[in-house]
Amino acid sequence: MNPSEQPVSSRELQPALAARFYSSESIFALERERLFHTQWFCVGRAEQVPARGDCLHVHVAGESVLILRQADDSLRAFYNVCSHRGSRLVRTPPLPDPEQPSATSSTSMSSGVTCPYHSWTYNLDGSLRAARYVQFDSSCPKENFSLVPVHLDTWGGFIFVNLAKTPAQSLQEQLAVPVQKLARYPLSDLRRGAQLIYDVRANWKVIMENYNECYHCGPVHPELCALVPAFRERGGAGLDWDDGIPHRAGAWTFTLSGTSNRAPFPGLSDKEKTHHKGEVAYPNLLLSAAAEHIAAFIIWPMGPDHTRIACEFLFHPDEIATAHFDPADAVEFWDVVNKQDWQICESVQDGMRSRGYRGGFYAPMEDPSLDIRRYLERHLGDLSQVS
Repeated sequence: MNPSEQPVSSRELQPALAARFYSSESIFALERERLFHTQWFCVGRAEQVPARGDCLHVHVAGESVLILRQADDSLRAFYNVCSHRGSRLVRTPPLPDPEQPSATSSTSMSSGVTCPYHSWTYNLDGSLRAARYVQFDSSCPKENFSLVPVHLDTWGGFIFVNLAKTPAQSLQEQLAVPVQKLARYPLSDLRRGAQLIYDVRANWKVIMENYNECYHCGPVHPELCALVPAFRERGGAGLDWDDGIPHRAGAWTFTLSGTSNRAPFPGLSDKEKTHHKGEVAYPNLLLSAAAEHIAAFIIWPMGPDHTRIACEFLFHPDEIATAHFDPADAVEFWDVVNKQDWQICESVQDGMRSRGYRGGFYAPMEDPSLDIRRYLERHLGDLSQVS
């Protein structure tokens, strides 16, 4: 037996989540309420709303939200609902939209937000500016008709919203681990150089679990394992994600060649210039950090068996400004790896529908995947009672 294929442990397999957690409408509704609507949910990059009045329209697991760039350059978020009769203020498709994958802001509203129904008009800060043929006074002040705000914060150039009336924790508290582990990467300075959007017929948790383990890397990702041999050794067991994972000799980044004409980010440690790091920011952001680009996966749960994924390729603006900038080497490599992942995730989703599926198990080298159970238990309670 090849030493790299020696069993890593003899302990029993650990049971995975029951099949209903990947297909139940009622469980997805519970997740929507307790996870996606009450935790900090990533909705994009601040650069998608670059100028005063620019508006980013997103759906947060069924809730329509507008992100508006203010006159003082800050960002604010509001429910996409007119205070008059409830009409949607913006009716264009929310981002990410497979039909317009390169879109930045959905529309410009520098003159204010006007409802298409009765033309009530709102200022960028959500306050009501005017209502046709309506006179407000002290007994019925205009201030009572402002748009309903949504909590918004940013980290590393990413926009997060929280639909809870009072968030249980701050964004920095929720993201404590990735903030610490990616501290030397200049995330806030980076800009989108490319974007890929995928519609995957699988539950969002299947995708998160797949990202969290490399037991599958050997069988599923030959190109990836040729670049990072450690991903296939011992079934991907014992990977040191804190220090990062080394590439093959002569390679130092996630591209088809393993190299790039782009310079590593300034400020990285010596290991970060040659190793790959991956971090999960629950509930919906996955970060894969190479020395000169970040692949950020924003997960958009659309239903129990449908997930939209926006893969953002982030580069240093100095590199983007060069005449020779071309992100294709990273994009093409990631597209190969991504499609392999999505196909196997869809196969898992399909297989779990079978009457022959009796429940899954985690092998010892899949320990990180158990995080999804621990995460759900913290927010949903006793999982045996969830149905």
